[in-house]
Amino acid sequence: MWKAYPSYDGTAALSTWTYRVALNVSISNLRKETARRKREDGYYQELDVLHWENPIVDEGMEQLYRVIDQLKALDKAVLILSLEGCKNTEIADVMGMSPSTISTRLYRIKEQLKIFVTT
Repeated sequence: MWKAYPSYDGTAALSTWTYRVALNVSISNLRKETARRKREDGYYQELDVLHWENPIVDEGMEQLYRVIDQLKALDKAVLILSLEGCKNTEIADVMGMSPSTISTRLYRIKEQLKIFVTT
């Protein structure tokens, strides 16, 4: 946040700007991580070292995480912001979309999740 603060112009709410910075940093890190994984030769995947199961998470939550993981990156971001309790207008500001687009996306995401869960 301190690196991005000089670019804060005050036109958006501080919370909206903070979400946007966090989202951009997350996307950048995801891109870097994806590039790094592509460079690796798959050695870690064979060892199954990175597989960790949380005994506290029940089977239903694991299924939900797997389903959410199948969503597109943009849909994941919208869904996570919604699950965090952000209003559609806040999500729209963060994502650079209109509130009606966010409403439509959330509806479609929910329908997609229903399909994934029932199959």
